[in-house]
Amino acid sequence: MAAATLNEDLVKEDIQGLLRRGYGHLPTADFLLLRIVEPSRAAAWLDRLADEVTNAAGKSRGTAVNVALSLSGLSKLGLPSSALEGFSGRFLEGMTASYRSRALGDLDDDAPEHWRWGGPDTAPVDLLVLLYAKNEDLLKRLNEELAGGLATDGLTLVQRLDTQWSEREHFGFRDGIAQPAVKGLRDGSPLDAIKAGEFVLGYRNEYGLLAERPLVHQSADPGGILPPASLSENSQDPASEDRDLGRNGSYLVLRQLSQDVSGFWAFVDRASCRAYGHSDPAARTKLAAKIVGRWPDGSPLVLSPDSEDQGPDDDFRYHHIDPHGLRCPVGAHIRRTHPRDSLDPDPGSERSVEVDKRHRILRRGRTYGAPLSREAALNGTHHEDEERGLHFICLCANIARQFEFVQHTWANNPKFGGLDDDPDPLIGRAGRAFTVQAEPVSRRVTGLPSFVGMRGGAYFFLPGLRALRYLASLAPGEGG
Repeated sequence: MAAATLNEDLVKEDIQGLLRRGYGHLPTADFLLLRIVEPSRAAAWLDRLADEVTNAAGKSRGTAVNVALSLSGLSKLGLPSSALEGFSGRFLEGMTASYRSRALGDLDDDAPEHWRWGGPDTAPVDLLVLLYAKNEDLLKRLNEELAGGLATDGLTLVQRLDTQWSEREHFGFRDGIAQPAVKGLRDGSPLDAIKAGEFVLGYRNEYGLLAERPLVHQSADPGGILPPASLSENSQDPASEDRDLGRNGSYLVLRQLSQDVSGFWAFVDRASCRAYGHSDPAARTKLAAKIVGRWPDGSPLVLSPDSEDQGPDDDFRYHHIDPHGLRCPVGAHIRRTHPRDSLDPDPGSERSVEVDKRHRILRRGRTYGAPLSREAALNGTHHEDEERGLHFICLCANIARQFEFVQHTWANNPKFGGLDDDPDPLIGRAGRAFTVQAEPVSRRVTGLPSFVGMRGGAYFFLPGLRALRYLASLAPGEGG
């Protein structure tokens, strides 16, 4: 039997809905981190859960459910080692490898040994179940239906990550603006949409290739649950006997990040004071905007350098409008995590944009903790022990080239864009500096504290619906 030729039409019914949308119309959500205790019962539970998982074909209504598995979860369910080896190296090694911690900036107090979950000394996380609902009552009912008897189903709850819905992250800035358009995932995709293979396994990416993905031999799928592996233009074409476990799936990165809101606003207040230490609210907000790259309402500094009157616009580039960072500093958070057309080898050209496209991620995170206003943060009218932050979630087909590249090569890089010693001023480590380009003399803000801390994290595989049913059908314990 010959392998199927590659079909570039997305099978939305087999793709989990999280790849298409962040469920902004469902403001309440819980993220459940689960451990598999009894694999056979957990597999049966997963099979039932598959019936409830929301796909990308239609719009979810009152609730939505998505599920992802870690390497340990796949192994416990009995996935053969030959199939496990097909996953990307970063997924197999995990987020806590020592050299990976250095690359991601997970050091000192943020090191994995201090994490609440996902670290080397915490309970293993095998499954991630994401529950969304339009109100608290529906979310409670969803929790009871799907996770009400975990012990009976061979599972235990490691951590429940509560969330809050807000259009602004806790520092007070409009969030979720610069999301990449994915070709074929929504009707009427723009001409500059990014190829689906950058986010969905089994389709061509911006290089015209298929991302590394797990395959299983036809004999390991006697029921024909999985789609056949497709022939491609890659030099390593899969054999005709292979079935595609990765197709319509994605990699999911989850990181729990705490945010020091009072520390952030206290610092920018001190750094923008007038003579004799008097606060300057306008200068304070402007410096905060320079750090982020947008005003609190989402207006980009490139289009609106002096006031927040543009609104959350994303239709802009950097090189021709602001090549030297006089409007939006070169090291600002949004400029370095999505450089658009400012990259070598040819800044300002479509070649530069093509480089940027190869490092994009789909962000699907939610905030947690009670909001803290700027005024309360500055006045100290809040409880210091109340933690707030972001459950950062991103989806990609290549963890190394997308999430890790953005984190290491762009965000944590002190030499980014020709700078001297300036890692990301918003999410970087303490003791760093931030250069605000200006004429005739640039300003250098030094001694930035750490505003963001790591509380837990892991890499997951978000399978297609057919792959999810296949995983639930395995005989646990038979994996090699």
